[in-house]
Amino acid sequence: MPRQQQPARPARRRSYDQFCATARALDAVGDRWTLLIVRELLAGPRRYTDLHADLPGVSTDVLASRLKDMEQGGLAVRRRLPPPAAASVYELTARGRGLLPVLTALAGWGAPALGERRPTDALRAHWFALPLLRSLEGLTEAGVVEVGLPEGTFHLRTGEEAEGRDVYGYGPAEDPDARLVLDEDAALDLARGGCALAELVRGGRARVHGEGALAAALRETGRE
Repeated sequence: MPRQQQPARPARRRSYDQFCATARALDAVGDRWTLLIVRELLAGPRRYTDLHADLPGVSTDVLASRLKDMEQGGLAVRRRLPPPAAASVYELTARGRGLLPVLTALAGWGAPALGERRPTDALRAHWFALPLLRSLEGLTEAGVVEVGLPEGTFHLRTGEEAEGRDVYGYGPAEDPDARLVLDEDAALDLARGGCALAELVRGGRARVHGEGALAAALRETGRE
């Protein structure tokens, strides 16, 4: 009589097995690609296909595995969009969004390593959101800033406008309070940590458009 096959046990996620907050954090987000998936989802809910398109180099199997781990770890959830979209999206939980300052700090730490862009380096406009947010940390004026770069457009929220919401997003904003335009060299200098946004505004390398309070506050950063 053939032996009955036992159901496969779910694989146990690797752990450092250390009673340390840093080790516990790395248990949750230390796998390759996880933090970059968080970076993408910080801009709002995304379909699996969109995530795969904006994470060049990740295999479909690894992406699916990481998303499953993030769901199990309470970092992300998957939900079905109402008709007529009829698609599933992934989005961060409050715990997942709590990784924003971690990624912002990590981007600052890694900025000096950017150097020259290699021919194999992929680039997306919204990847500049983290260094730009870091440069806007002292800005208290609330609103939505649309950012135009040669690679494309994204938008971000400042002040109270950002509380409890997606801090940045893909593409143009519906009704931005200000528009910020940077050329390629200015954006790269900002990402590398070579200069702050205030210096770019002051030197005319970042142009601010708009007449409201947020646009005025952005222009004022260049006069400090």
